[in-house]
Amino acid sequence: MKDFAGRIAVVTGGGTGMGRELVRQLVAEGCNVAMCDVSARAMAETTRLCEAARLPQGLRLSSHVADVSDEAQVQRFAAEVAHRQDTDKIHLLFNNAGIGGGGSLFTHSREEWEKTFNVCWGGVYHNTRAFLPMLQAADQGHIVNTSSVNGFWASIGPKVPHTAYAAAKFAVKGFTEALITDLRINAPHISCSVVMPGHIGTSIVGNSRKVQGGHDSDEISPAEIALARARMASTRADAASMSDEDIRAMMAERARRFIEEAPMTAAAAATAILEGVKADRWRILVGEDAHGLDQRVRQAPERAYDIDFFEQMAADIGWRLGT
Repeated sequence: MKDFAGRIAVVTGGGTGMGRELVRQLVAEGCNVAMCDVSARAMAETTRLCEAARLPQGLRLSSHVADVSDEAQVQRFAAEVAHRQDTDKIHLLFNNAGIGGGGSLFTHSREEWEKTFNVCWGGVYHNTRAFLPMLQAADQGHIVNTSSVNGFWASIGPKVPHTAYAAAKFAVKGFTEALITDLRINAPHISCSVVMPGHIGTSIVGNSRKVQGGHDSDEISPAEIALARARMASTRADAASMSDEDIRAMMAERARRFIEEAPMTAAAAATAILEGVKADRWRILVGEDAHGLDQRVRQAPERAYDIDFFEQMAADIGWRLGT
């Protein structure tokens, strides 16, 4: 699919980060887009940015509130897309929505663990199921599933447990690779890609806190501070000496650094993804850190979770997460 003009794309997680940038760049190429997110406020900003850049005449851009971990909401989303885009087909499905959390089976709740897994993996599965008939009805289709470097390396570092997100991203990677054969046999006009970004400057840290807390507020609540304090204590960090304001500032700084100190912007990542789709690549690594980490894990898989592996990798490719 070399040209997106006149096509219809569905993008999950379109309110922020790579999802927002995918929407913006698809629209700029003349592609009709339906996006979903849990935050109507965030999608309104994505729409405003698209309109400020002047939408091509007649282009349809629609936003839909949906939690991709909830199959009923995803089915409603698909029905809304058909109605508001006035179509029985789509050409592109970007399963991009994702959150963090649930890193530990010991210090995180089961509810948080499963919420992360169900958004990151369940969202891919539910939306692929829901939109497959519309992809089949098109002359050509492409499914783009966002995994992560955590889909081939189940860690961000030796000091931070990362089980829910990594398990989900491994599932996304395996599912997409298995789809290659399934599509070739049963729907050869549809192709697929698995996207594995490294550290991209997005608001996933803040967004994950909001989704896990069941709200859309930028304010860090007392309950969230208490939870952060308890998790710090579980890692033997000196949380007792810190005030609530100290912890609130620490959490805000972590979210800021994740965005501003990332080696690649969300816009650059979206460009790399769309270029990969146009080149019909089934495996799209995004970022120099993703390429470097992929090479190192393949060279020494038995050592991938050793502390010295991480320290050398972090020094060589500038990885800052999980230290």
